[in-house]
Amino acid sequence: MKNLCYYYAMGNSLIESQIKEIVHKIAREFKPEKIILFGSWAWGDPGPDSDVDLLVVKDSNKKRMERQIEIRKSLPDSGLPMDILVYTPSEIDESIHKNRNLFLEDIIANGKVLYASH
Repeated sequence: MKNLCYYYAMGNSLIESQIKEIVHKIAREFKPEKIILFGSWAWGDPGPDSDVDLLVVKDSNKKRMERQIEIRKSLPDSGLPMDILVYTPSEIDESIHKNRNLFLEDIIANGKVLYASH
């Protein structure tokens, strides 16, 4: 947490630069359909204890947790606390339309798309 407070004190632009690097690395290595920033960094109100929340949308036959671990392990330890969710397009569709997952619905509707393959 000490590193994040230091980054926050240095200015949001340093953290935003790190977020861009992370998104670029995920896009290059995993070729997702989308990467969406959500939470306090997307809504514009991050604080010193805010983590970086990313939703990665990617087709895969692997289990969701395996996908998340694979992406997480590929990233260098930047000192930024991050939550990375990895869903397939069909999982998102089912979660929103069949199960009424309001959390995912909010991310899709209001999150900040940082990468889109098309």
